[in-house]
Amino acid sequence: MRVVTDDGEILGVMDTRDAIQEARRRGVDLVEIAPNAQPPVAKIIDYGKFLYEQKKKAHEAKKKQVTVSVKEIKFRPGTDDHDYNYRRDHARQWLGEGDKVRAAIAFRGREMSHRELGAKILARLTNELSDIADVEVAPKMEGYQMFTIYVPKKVKPEKKKSAGHTTDQPNAAEPAKEKKREPRPEKKEVTLKDPNEIF
Repeated sequence: MRVVTDDGEILGVMDTRDAIQEARRRGVDLVEIAPNAQPPVAKIIDYGKFLYEQKKKAHEAKKKQVTVSVKEIKFRPGTDDHDYNYRRDHARQWLGEGDKVRAAIAFRGREMSHRELGAKILARLTNELSDIADVEVAPKMEGYQMFTIYVPKKVKPEKKKSAGHTTDQPNAAEPAKEKKREPRPEKKEVTLKDPNEIF
């Protein structure tokens, strides 16, 4: 196995017994850190220190990990504009922070016979969030609730211009070409299925 020290000094490829003896001579442990390498790599290090470093690395990785949570907004078929706007603004905020949003319409009693009102609210919400969100789960009924789930749109990273390249500047020998402006795509209005198809 290939043996290295805690300081990064490479002792070279050694027999396992010789490596163990060298570790004992130094008063520390021999820890295998890359068993799948050819030859396997072992480090002469204090085992307690090794465990501490592994735990610290795992803790740092966990801190950098992004957790996505699903937040919920609830409506009723008769929700007025003020309450609707308040909930929609919360949904925009959560989507902007990278969370998913579950929008639910709760029906009670006779309201179940007017499920198209709930479908209209979700269609309106889908249109108003279409610039920052995609529909992950299309509107559907679950018991006395109609719901849909939105996810934040993935933003494509802009291509970085490499330093030193002057491809954007026109060549002095060539006449400057006019750039054609492409018309902006019109904002498409999202239309949901016939409310009766959701159920």
